[in-house]
Amino acid sequence: MSILALGLSHRTANLTTLERVSIPAPEVPKILHELQQAEHVSEVMAVSTCNRIEVYAVVETFHGGLDDIASVLARQAGMVPDELYDSFYVHYAGAAVEHLFNVTSGLDSMVVGETQILGQVRAAYATASEAGTVGRTLHELVQTTLRVGKRVHSETGLDQLGASVVSAALAEAEDAGGDLAGKRALVVGAGSMGALAASHLRKAGIASIVVANRTQANAERLAASVTEQGVPATAVPLAELAGAVSDADVAVVCTGAKGTVLETRHVGPRRSPLVVCDLGLPRDVDAEVGGLDGVRLVDLDTVRRRMHDSGSGTTEKQTAKASGIVLDEVRAYLAGQRSAAVTPTVTALRKRAAEVVDAELLRLDRRLPEIDADTREEVGRTVKRVVDKLLHAPTVRVKQLAAETSDTDYATALRELFELDPQAPKTVSSPSAPMTTTDQIDGDTP
Repeated sequence: MSILALGLSHRTANLTTLERVSIPAPEVPKILHELQQAEHVSEVMAVSTCNRIEVYAVVETFHGGLDDIASVLARQAGMVPDELYDSFYVHYAGAAVEHLFNVTSGLDSMVVGETQILGQVRAAYATASEAGTVGRTLHELVQTTLRVGKRVHSETGLDQLGASVVSAALAEAEDAGGDLAGKRALVVGAGSMGALAASHLRKAGIASIVVANRTQANAERLAASVTEQGVPATAVPLAELAGAVSDADVAVVCTGAKGTVLETRHVGPRRSPLVVCDLGLPRDVDAEVGGLDGVRLVDLDTVRRRMHDSGSGTTEKQTAKASGIVLDEVRAYLAGQRSAAVTPTVTALRKRAAEVVDAELLRLDRRLPEIDADTREEVGRTVKRVVDKLLHAPTVRVKQLAAETSDTDYATALRELFELDPQAPKTVSSPSAPMTTTDQIDGDTP
């Protein structure tokens, strides 16, 4: 079993393709179950954000797992796999681990160093866990990658730049419509992206914020939070979206809905310019809104071009240090996995040795029944000590060798040398304990 990562992102696919493959949040559990039921997939989780859709799976074979995952994603998009292969990237085994570490650390993001992806990976894991598609391998991998992501940010200062897709979109909005200070904002969507947008707007000196959301209670909760932080904010239902748009100077739309939320019918004649930031994938704003008089539309393609033209804002020193940390962590993780892979065989060997000792002691009892209990016990202890000492050095060393290189299958070598039953390691491997959401998630979503 190995890790396979298959995905497409802002680096490999255009926005239209990303839109078609994107998985709306309510549909993620269904897609996960479909993936897990595929012939070659045993564990799976999906990361779907505004600029990437990735599947991480534990698969039996590379080609079988690749075909299974590509087929499911293609069906989700209403396409055939051949139409997507040019946009896909694939990573396998150690390369898949390295890719996930890079993604979670923000090194593969549109805005290098952004921290939102850390929470998105954590949320993706929680969703997969609740769907029952995570086992021991993905659990250990994700817990490690979350720790690595935190380490990269704390030791390199990448997160101190405060960059994100939201901040880049708002910077584009300022270029288009002038300073945001003193202006009125509309935030459509009260999820994590909406909260992040409200936070950036507050820091930009916005005068007031209106929050519109399908669920009124969530809109009210976010509005109350913004008000507590010093910016007047009110909540309105989506039915009142047109009125909220007419009063706004800047609108940030990020709902996660499957279809468009803001359409031309919501935008009346403008008395002042309006900048609309569409951060949804698929798009939340009808593209024709950008053609209306007095309206400037900033979408994810706009942000991508901005980041490409201006650079990420990170320094070469920061990214080099972050990459070094990731590589060190990848080596340590893979070494730990190789060592863990040989442990059940070592345990089976020790079990086999104990069975041989017990059998020989029984034979001794039959041959020399006159031996008293104390002598028999001392002989038993002596024989077990001899066996333990003989096995100690080679079993410790084989774990070290397994951790150091993947060129040799030490588990198979042990089984051959000591004629162990190939199924013996499985019988001594303890099953993973049931994991609750609290156990599985390392910290709170930011």
